[in-house]
Amino acid sequence: MGVAIGRNLLPMKILVTGAAGFIGSHLVEKLLSLGHDVTGIDNFSLGTRANIAGVAQNPAFRLIEADLNVPISYRDRVPEDIEAVWHLAANSDISAGVADPQIDLRDTFLTTFHVLDLIRRRGIGKLAFASTSAVYGARDMAITEDSGPMFPISNYGAMKLASEGAISAAVESGLKAACIFRFPNVIGPRATHGALYDFLRKLRATPDELQVLGDGTQQKPYLHVSELVEAMLFIWERNVSGISYFNIGPEDDGATVRFIAETAVRLASPGARICYGAGNKGWVGDVPKFTYSVEKLKHYGWQPSLSSADAVTRALTELVREQSR
Repeated sequence: MGVAIGRNLLPMKILVTGAAGFIGSHLVEKLLSLGHDVTGIDNFSLGTRANIAGVAQNPAFRLIEADLNVPISYRDRVPEDIEAVWHLAANSDISAGVADPQIDLRDTFLTTFHVLDLIRRRGIGKLAFASTSAVYGARDMAITEDSGPMFPISNYGAMKLASEGAISAAVESGLKAACIFRFPNVIGPRATHGALYDFLRKLRATPDELQVLGDGTQQKPYLHVSELVEAMLFIWERNVSGISYFNIGPEDDGATVRFIAETAVRLASPGARICYGAGNKGWVGDVPKFTYSVEKLKHYGWQPSLSSADAVTRALTELVREQSR
């Protein structure tokens, strides 16, 4: 069950990096609806202007088109009265980072480095950071926030983990509060990659056949983007000082790739033949199956309303509608 959020937080001046991206644009909309003043930064490498079209005319929102790794392009354009930063800008395509490790170094770790430098220069007190379950690597056990040691198997996970380390050091040296959110597979409208997006793209190209990487037994937790934003804000309201870190996700063991493929075919191209590959790994860096504990967040009082399967079905329905426009 979802929990009402926004009641305990006074309006703030907030900077959101990656504001025009998949998750960032949903977060911006929610923050504005709660009465916050939002400045967004995006270089539009993955984000789109269509994602933020609904808030473009909102007087409480301003957008800076800039590259976080080029501080001179935005440092003097960020309002002096920013009180908190939500850092969502990163490479979110794991396979792209495997093909070229420079992508994750540049777009995931160095963006965090420069955000922390801005925070230090401005004396900004609070940071929220979009991390990932990929920091844990491949595990045969239930993954809790304190599972260790952490050995990521993708450059994406490695650079997110390095970013967490840099944030921890910043809290020790002056940052008042930091929230680290470790995401599962986040799905919903405006997505730019992932199994759901890829399956629908393939079915548009070949309506009679769907090629699937791996044998379909891969199984992971899935969370709808609307519930992710709700959970992040729930945590944010309660983190007054220091560093906090939470797994965010559903309470089940996840949905299989087979279920996703079958649902995609049913909704987008009924009758299409599904052709599975060999083995239970889709690509280098793919974690085929893991159990993701959300007991810590549940103990604090937040639970999602959608199961992984429900989130997948809802997201696929939204993406089919979105792509048919």
